[in-house]
Amino acid sequence: MKSAMKFEMMYQARMLSSKIVMKAMKNNEGALKNFDKGKFLKDLKHCRFKAGYYDKNKKPLYTEISNVDRFDTDFFVDKMKCYTVTEDKSEHLGIRYIVLKESDLAHSLHELRIKIIGYLVLSFILMGVVGYFLGRLFLKPVREQIESLDKFISDTTHELNTPISAILMTIQSLKGVESKKMKRLEASAKRLSTMYGSLTYRLEGGVEPSEHLCLATIVEERIEFIKELIDSKRLFIKLELEPTKVFMPKRSVYRLIDNLISNAIKYSDIGDTITISLKHNVLRVKDTGIGIDEKMQEDIFRRYYRANDERGGFGIGLNIVLSICKKYKIKLGLESQKGKGSTFILTFPKVKK
Repeated sequence: MKSAMKFEMMYQARMLSSKIVMKAMKNNEGALKNFDKGKFLKDLKHCRFKAGYYDKNKKPLYTEISNVDRFDTDFFVDKMKCYTVTEDKSEHLGIRYIVLKESDLAHSLHELRIKIIGYLVLSFILMGVVGYFLGRLFLKPVREQIESLDKFISDTTHELNTPISAILMTIQSLKGVESKKMKRLEASAKRLSTMYGSLTYRLEGGVEPSEHLCLATIVEERIEFIKELIDSKRLFIKLELEPTKVFMPKRSVYRLIDNLISNAIKYSDIGDTITISLKHNVLRVKDTGIGIDEKMQEDIFRRYYRANDERGGFGIGLNIVLSICKKYKIKLGLESQKGKGSTFILTFPKVKK
């Protein structure tokens, strides 16, 4: 823009210079009588630029420009205003310098900036719209697979409910069965029941009313519920619980505790210790099992992700934990080292009395 401005102004200055030369030649030939130089310069119609005419001492003969400080260069910009200086060494009509001034550069640059920003915004919007539709198009098969999987799990869980309930009721009525076999059967049934609860919670997603609950009491209840599962792996449970109030739906608290404890049991080896502590609104579930590699720690909360194929599971337990924590503003943390176990840390918001 500056370059274009320079050539335009220099062209107009040369046109003015030519008119002055022609006038001077006529005046020298005596063709002009009573020639008024000031009036001639004032009436010299030129272009959109302001003009100034100066003698060899740089004094104005006629000017529309307030101040000109430089005559040593043909083009310069000062305070976002362009100037051209054309020198006539022959000094026709006593004019040595013709100066043109352009005052719209700042406005022109501002308009150009607005135009560029407008084109950029329009381009981003266009790319966003195109990207959205392309994303929907390319992700459609993935979405269909996930929906198909959800439907399969939903249908399967409904079919599982009846036999699981029947198994649990039958176990309670059995007599004369070897104690070891009974415990193994009951542990398996309760594991199925826990998995069924997680699947239905994930898929139903219903809104439940919150209530004031004692978290320590619920932890003890859920440990007692899966006691047979704990005993089947000969695990040691260490409890350090202090009474802590939470304001949440009971079913959500059950799913939260069940999934954390089930996860600790699943990834612990036979004879390991699981420590559950609850102090100052912070619940810690610590196991001494296989641990989680640092690279995988961000992925374990993703739906259907399984850190270890050998330990079973659907890969939805920790995703349920994460979704509950987000919903009820529970801060979720993880400390883990491969081969040394994991600690899940839940910081519950304080309940207003």
